[in-house]
Order: sequence, then structure tokens, then C-alpha cells
Amino acid sequence: MIRDKIILIAKKHQIWVEIVMTFGTSKQIAEDIVQEMYIKILIQLEKGKLDLTFNDDLTEINYFYIFKTLKTLFIDLKRKQKKIKIIHLDAHLEMYGDTYYAYNDVDYAESYEKVTDELLKMEWYDRRVFEIINGGESVAEFSRRSKINYYALYFTYKKVKDKLKKLI
Repeated sequence: MIRDKIILIAKKHQIWVEIVMTFGTSKQIAEDIVQEMYIKILIQLEKGKLDLTFNDDLTEINYFYIFKTLKTLFIDLKRKQKKIKIIHLDAHLEMYGDTYYAYNDVDYAESYEKVTDELLKMEWYDRRVFEIINGGESVAEFSRRSKINYYALYFTYKKVKDKLKKLI
């Protein structure tokens, strides 16, 4: 039954794409939005929260619901695009030439060795507090369990973490 409804909707695929393009977007983005619409509708159909047909013989689709879904997906995309700054590779190459400079590349093996060496040089208390909290235990839980002041543990952990960050 769900499969039949999706097939019925998919038969009008080109119409859905043209509708999205009327919102003022390219064909490629319109195709993406229509694909997202299929996913949203499929999820709602599987949950049993949606019936897209007006009659039982599956011949009439609820166009208004599909239009509202497409419009909502388009508006969500526009909202997200405002928050994202896109830097095209062509613009980067124009500014910096054809050479890629790996300023931010990190040699992880070397960094790990530096951090390990520095941890071994630290006082056992500082090292142990860092290892326990960095291992996943919360500062509050560690404080309750060890009966050591929360702020003493927090500032010890922060001091060690800041010192290790400077090495990288």
C-alpha cells in the first residue's frame, strides 16, 4: 500500500521539480528538494500518520500537502544557506595560486608523542586527574567519588589541558 502511494507520487516527479523551480532555484537544487520530499513522505507513511490520497483506489493525490512539504523544505534550505559560508575552490586558487599550502595539517604521530612525553613529566596528581576526566568521567562524578573539591579537579584538568594544547 505504501509502495503504491510512493509510485503514484513519483509518476509526477517532473511536476514536483517544476514547482520547486518556481520558488526561484536551479534544477539541481529542485531535484534535491524533491528527493527530500520523497523521504519525508515515506517516513510519515511508514508511521501511519499520513494518507496522501483522496479516495481508496489511489488515483487522486493530495497536491496541496505535497506543495506545502516542498515549500517548507525550500524555506528550510534557504534558512540553512544563510548560516553557511561557501568558499569555492576556484576562488581559493585565484587568491593563492595553484599551490596548496598545508598550514593546518598536523602530524598526529609527532603531536601524540609530544603530549605523551609532557604527561609523563607532570606531577602524578595532575596527570591522573587529567587521565580520569579525559577518559570520560565527569568532573562532578569524580568529585563525589573522590571527595576532592569540584573546583580543584576542574582547574587541575583545565591547567593540564591548556598546557597540552600549546604543544600541538
